[in-house]
Amino acid sequence: MAASAFGGVVAALETHRGRDRAVRALCYACQLAGGALARPQASPSGLPGSLLAVSAQLSACRTVLRLFDDFAMLSYSCDYGLGPKDEDCLVRGLSVLCNLANQLYYPCEHVAWAADAGIVHVGSRKWWTLSTALWASSLLLSILRSLRILFQLRRKLRQHKCSASSPRSQKEVKAHVKAEVLSILSATADLSNAIHWLPPGFLWAGHFPPWLVGLLGTISSLIGIYQASGGGASEAT
Repeated sequence: MAASAFGGVVAALETHRGRDRAVRALCYACQLAGGALARPQASPSGLPGSLLAVSAQLSACRTVLRLFDDFAMLSYSCDYGLGPKDEDCLVRGLSVLCNLANQLYYPCEHVAWAADAGIVHVGSRKWWTLSTALWASSLLLSILRSLRILFQLRRKLRQHKCSASSPRSQKEVKAHVKAEVLSILSATADLSNAIHWLPPGFLWAGHFPPWLVGLLGTISSLIGIYQASGGGASEAT
């Protein structure tokens, strides 16, 4: 069993998505540990400072790797189009808007990264703000979509109780409910961090300590890994 588990980890790390999930989880875990160990009102040094530095480097690594995600996102958006005609209209609309926000997010982040690297001579702050706002919009739309799907699944479960539906059918619906609940929890954790990274003055922007950002990100990352390993029917974005 140990050899099988090790093989599964290696196989996951050989894929772009699997490696990104691992780097993301490690990034937020280091931020959680570094923030928790750091002394209040003091500049992080020693082990806490090293952990936060590792977290920053891993985050920068993920930003560079996302330079190649535009075409994959474009392919997904084109394949989905306006959604299947037999799908709920509201779910389709939310999905299309979510795809649009994700598609616009990448070039905005690329410009911000290029500005910080001195490749293009524009101010990076407004581009970071725009990319973060698009990410937050995508997460909010994702949460609304999952809530709509949960409403439909709840109605379907009531119909199953009133009819002689098979236990397997009920089990599939319950598994779908579980996947959507996990997706909502993951997206809510990420949305909380996204708002924190927006300019100060908007809700709780800029008020989270590093350990809380790390905790929320770690929760979201672990949910994503769990879902990707087969624990949920849908993946976190």
